[in-house]
Amino acid sequence: MRQLSSLIIAVAIAAGAAGAAGAAGAARPAYKAPRTAFGTPDLQGLWTNTALTFLQRPPIFKALVATDKEAAMMEAGFKGLVGDLLKPTVDPKLGAPPVVKEAPQADIIEMDLHLARIGGQMRSSWIVEPADGRIPFTDAGKKANRAANEETFKDPESRPASERCLTAVGSPEGPPMMNTGFNGNYQIVQTPGSIAINIEMNHDVRIIRMGDRTHLPAAISPWMGDSVGWWEGETLVVETTNLRSDAPVASLGGGFTFSPKGKLTERFTRTAKDQIIYDFTIDDPDYFKQPWRGEMPMRTTTGPIYEYACHEGNYSIANALSGARYEDKHPPAEAKPAPAGGGAP
Repeated sequence: MRQLSSLIIAVAIAAGAAGAAGAAGAARPAYKAPRTAFGTPDLQGLWTNTALTFLQRPPIFKALVATDKEAAMMEAGFKGLVGDLLKPTVDPKLGAPPVVKEAPQADIIEMDLHLARIGGQMRSSWIVEPADGRIPFTDAGKKANRAANEETFKDPESRPASERCLTAVGSPEGPPMMNTGFNGNYQIVQTPGSIAINIEMNHDVRIIRMGDRTHLPAAISPWMGDSVGWWEGETLVVETTNLRSDAPVASLGGGFTFSPKGKLTERFTRTAKDQIIYDFTIDDPDYFKQPWRGEMPMRTTTGPIYEYACHEGNYSIANALSGARYEDKHPPAEAKPAPAGGGAP
C-alpha cells in the first residue's frame, strides 16, 4: 500500500500543475434526515468513502477545489498506473484469456477512480484547514510519524500491525476513517445508548458511547481510541481520545500518528438521502503546529458487507517464524574453498 501511494504521488507530480485556483466549498443544502424510532437523525445503512482524493493535497493541484484539467490529469495518471501494475503476464503458448464482464457489484468492491465531490465541487484533498491542504507537523510529529511507520521484523510484536490483523490496510477504520483502495464500506447501526460502525476491511467495529462523555482512564488505549458521542441538531459529534502512537493512520498521500495529548473530533451530518458529510478535526499540540481539519463525503452503497477473513487466512507470521526456526536448527554448511586450478571441489 505504501509503495502504491508513493507511485501515485510521483504520477501526480510528474503530471504538472494546471488550471486556476478554485473557490471555497459550496454551501451545503438544507436537509433534515429521517428519524430513528427513538427520535435521532437516522444515519443507518451502508456507506462508502472510496475516491481518488488524497488526505493531503498533491502538488498538481493549486487549490481545494480542483479544475477539470487537473482532475483529468490526476485520474488519467492513476488509471494508467493501476493498469500497468495489474497487467497480467500471459504465457504466449496459451490462448488469449477469456473476457470477463464487469461484476454486478464491482462499484462496492473496488476503488472509485474519481475525485470526490462536495457541493458539486471536486476536492483536491480531504484537508481543508490549513489552506495549503498539508498536515502541519511539528518536528516531533515528523519524527514520531517516521518511527511509527518503521517496519521491523525482529519478532512478532514488531511486525506491521496490518500484517498482524490488528489494523486494516490504509486505515479505513481510523479514526479518522480514511478512504482506501478496497473493502472501503461501512455499516452504521444506531441504538439509544450507542452507535456502531462496522468497517468491512478487517471486520473492525467502532463502538461510540452516547450520552456520557466520560472517557476511559488514560492507561487504557484501544486500537481505535475511546469514542464518546452526542447530537448537536442534525449532526452526530464524536470525540475520541486515548489514541495509540503505535497505530499510525495511513492514507493516500501520507499519514500521521498521535501523541498522548491527541484528540479527534468527528462530525457526521446527513446532507442528502444518499450522502453523509464526514468532518474531522485533529488537535494535538505536541505533534501538530495547529489543529487541522478535513472533510469527506460518504455515499450510500448496495450490500452486503462481505466477509474479510484476515486472521483466518493469515499464515505470514507462522510461516516466517517456522522458516527462521528451521534455519536456526539447520544452519547452512560452511562454504568450502574451490580447489587450486579450478574445477569442481
